[in-house]
Amino acid sequence: MEITRLMIMAVNVLCLIALCSAIETPQYTVIHRESNFEIRLMRESSWMSAAVKELSFEKATKFGFHRLFEYTQGANLNFSRIAMTAPLLTSVVPDAGPLHSSAYYVQFYLPVAFQKTPPTPLPELNLEHSVWPSRCLAVRTFTGFAMDGNVVKEAEKLAVSLSRSPWANATSPDSVYAYSIAQYSPPLRIFGRINEVWVDISGSVLDDCKSVRIAEY
Repeated sequence: MEITRLMIMAVNVLCLIALCSAIETPQYTVIHRESNFEIRLMRESSWMSAAVKELSFEKATKFGFHRLFEYTQGANLNFSRIAMTAPLLTSVVPDAGPLHSSAYYVQFYLPVAFQKTPPTPLPELNLEHSVWPSRCLAVRTFTGFAMDGNVVKEAEKLAVSLSRSPWANATSPDSVYAYSIAQYSPPLRIFGRINEVWVDISGSVLDDCKSVRIAEY
């Protein structure tokens, strides 16, 4: 029991150190900003994803991150160590199973050095490499811990803000995710935590994500 407790503490410390040193983030341009949300044009980006079937957002994030962390520490066919990045992204897939249970994709943004050719993860980790094309996102920032009790509320607040903007009813019908929660802070940080809600919107990338209703304002 004591050994197990010490191992858990060691993993937490490693996670803290890894996320504290995160310096690379996805690249984007802010197209529009209001007091409680902004519209971003995200550049094409490459991610390593862990699919998790779990009712709890917190448990899904924890289980997915554990697999991704093993990958960054050398659990790949190249035995490569990969620097941690930010954010850790948990994407929610609604109504994905029996009794309307949810599924999640916990996603790790690959550093620039591995964006094109990431090391192949060990099969037992069950990870998948995915490339996101350039996309339009609505983003809301919130503080504190991202937990089961608040992530849905934060997503709903973003939906309300969008409903009062030129992007009303602009959520993308092509997105496989209801929304994503981006966490930028180390797991043991108590104060000054930064999180975001991401929602795909259907603004045209070629037109800098502008809504057709912009002209009405």
